[in-house]
Amino acid sequence: MNFLVLLLMLLILSTHQARIFHYIFAIQVVTRNSQLLHNLTLGYRIHDNYLNTLGTSEALLDMLSIGKANIPNFSCGMKDNILALLDAASRDISIQMSTLVGTYKVPQMSYAAGSVALSDKSQFPFFHRMVPKEGIQYPGIIQILLHFRWTLIGLFASDTENGDNFMRIFTPLLVSNGICVVISQQFSMNGHRASLRDALSKWRQVNVFVHFTEYDTLEDRLPPFHLTLEDLPGPIEGKVWIISSLVKLIMIRHRLFKYVHSIWNVDVKNRERFKDDYFEPILFVQTQFRDQSFHCSLSKQFFSIKGRRKCTQKAPLETQEKRNSIQIPNDHHVYSIIKTLAHALSAAYSSRSRWIRKAGKERLVASRLQPWQFHPFLEKNEFCNLSNFKIYLDQTGDIKADLDILSWVFLPNEEPIQEQLGSFERQRLITNEDALLRLKWRNKSLPQSKCVENCLPGFVKRAREGEPVCCYDCVLCPEGTISTQEDTEKCTKCPDDKYPNENRVQCIPKRINFLSYEEYLGFILLSFALLLFLTTGLILIIFIKYRETPIVKANNRDLSYILLVSHLLCLLSPFLFIGQPRKTTCLLRQTVFSIIFSVAISSLLAKSITVVLAFMATKPGNQAKRWLGKRLANSIILSCSAVQIIICSMWLGISPPFPNSDFHSQPEEIILQCNEGSVVMFYITLSYMGFLAIICFTVAFLARNLPGAFNEAKLITFSMLVFCSVWVTFVPTYLSTKGKYMVAVQVFSILSSNAGLLGCIFISKCYIIILRSDLNTKEHLTTRRNVKI
Repeated sequence: MNFLVLLLMLLILSTHQARIFHYIFAIQVVTRNSQLLHNLTLGYRIHDNYLNTLGTSEALLDMLSIGKANIPNFSCGMKDNILALLDAASRDISIQMSTLVGTYKVPQMSYAAGSVALSDKSQFPFFHRMVPKEGIQYPGIIQILLHFRWTLIGLFASDTENGDNFMRIFTPLLVSNGICVVISQQFSMNGHRASLRDALSKWRQVNVFVHFTEYDTLEDRLPPFHLTLEDLPGPIEGKVWIISSLVKLIMIRHRLFKYVHSIWNVDVKNRERFKDDYFEPILFVQTQFRDQSFHCSLSKQFFSIKGRRKCTQKAPLETQEKRNSIQIPNDHHVYSIIKTLAHALSAAYSSRSRWIRKAGKERLVASRLQPWQFHPFLEKNEFCNLSNFKIYLDQTGDIKADLDILSWVFLPNEEPIQEQLGSFERQRLITNEDALLRLKWRNKSLPQSKCVENCLPGFVKRAREGEPVCCYDCVLCPEGTISTQEDTEKCTKCPDDKYPNENRVQCIPKRINFLSYEEYLGFILLSFALLLFLTTGLILIIFIKYRETPIVKANNRDLSYILLVSHLLCLLSPFLFIGQPRKTTCLLRQTVFSIIFSVAISSLLAKSITVVLAFMATKPGNQAKRWLGKRLANSIILSCSAVQIIICSMWLGISPPFPNSDFHSQPEEIILQCNEGSVVMFYITLSYMGFLAIICFTVAFLARNLPGAFNEAKLITFSMLVFCSVWVTFVPTYLSTKGKYMVAVQVFSILSSNAGLLGCIFISKCYIIILRSDLNTKEHLTTRRNVKI
């Protein structure tokens, strides 16, 4: 059905008699409305184009020729000119008309979906669309598929130009939304079923098909589909057919729908009519309407190729006699278009009207209106307000429409029922849950159409090699990530302060963790430190009480006091390590520990050197005796400790330690720890202590066999051996642990090395002082036999 309408010389081009009645009747209703057209009358001309471009060209030439012959731009005999053109032609014919009438700046009102290319205002500035353009229903269909999770579908279309356009436009939209088209066919009415059978056999889980149908071809498509399903073994689930075209669906041959669950279609939603917008819903036309109402004659213009029959209306189209009449429903959409043109025409003439005085009387006159002058008033597009449909303009100025989602549901041994399953309003899908519930009550729940079951929350989709993207495996989200929705394509990483629960569906706040006094490990280390502290204090008290005994005086009594005091301070340093790290404790703990330990090792080094010098001083003529005394010992302690103090000062100045939170070492914990700042400086301090220990061990080892009643060199050798063993083991252990266990390793190394020093050097002396006082005499020291080196 192709037709054109022209206003003030209004042209209708059509081959459908009912459509002609609609236009004629609508024009006459609008013309009688004095509120729309005051002193104006709508005229029209009807042409037949025989559904081809040649007939359209001839009709357009006749329309544009305002003379008696079909000669454009030649004016002879006719005063009225064309103001607008209304068409509902196919895309090619519509473009042909726009190209020609656009040259004359005649506004064109399109009543068909037409071509998307006509929306280009740079090429077709005088084209006005009266209906939404082709494909407005496609986003709604895609939302339907996504809402019901129909991700595996079949796509059918006729092997026509319109079917090709549908496949070309709709398929990429499906793919971009993650919907897999595994059956895609275009076929004619007599097409073979072999390819369809192969596709349905391979993809039995496809239960939803989107079908592009033209007019009433759907029932012609179902028989081959029905026969193909009958050939498949096993039970066949009911299929859902979604009609992509905006068509009114009429069910006739129900027997064809044995394997059909329901047939869905979308239609433009109607709006509520206003009371003052009355329009007769039914038009009764007598069967002899053409002969009674029109006077027709055959004529041929001089420049015309063929003759044509031209008709002139005798009387208005209005009858209510039902005898010998046909009943035709009036098209409210046509009425809205004519009413829109009338509004624009009235506004255009009102803007050009002016009062003039003639023969002593004033009257309102308007100059003749040209098509390009009428065009701006049509651009306001009052049609959206006057239409019976819920249409609106989008951001680009194109007409969009709200849609109803309708469904014919087929029941065994019953007539099919029609349900409105939802709507598509302002590009948003709204489902009718009551209608869906009624389907469940009738045991007609919607089938599934997907390759696999949904991936539950906590899992992520992993594509299967060589299969469509809708076919995938469900794998647990990687560590540290969650998914809260089904069919997640990518898991979400938890924030640093949270971790996934066991099911990977929720992020749980991490526990704050550090080496505290309350936990067992911290309590044990603290108890061990206190025990060693008390033991060291007791030894210091014993040494002070028996300070005048020979064994205490041996090897420099003051060095023993310095060593014991440094041990006491070292055993207090774990209190800086245990507990929540703070800025002060982080700054002090490594530096204080390393300086105090350096003092302790320096005092042992001083003791070892003192033993060597004392032996050398006993030889006649040796000058080593002048080095003996407190000055040398104090110098060794001060110089060795000063180097460590300088290293620690540089550390604090360059990159001092600071409190830090470790979110990643343990998946379920936030570990509060001290960041050492400069790791290089940290290992330099340890290396320096190791350097002092090695020197001390070397000197003590060389002096271990020197003669003397109580040679401390052997004890120092063993103590340094224990010390070096502990700290050599500390480095790899420290690097292989994380979090609070790194702190525990260092505290344990501090305590064990202190315990080794105390045990090797002072326990034997305390044993002699307390239990073997007979050995703590000068005679015993002087009567011991010398041992050769």
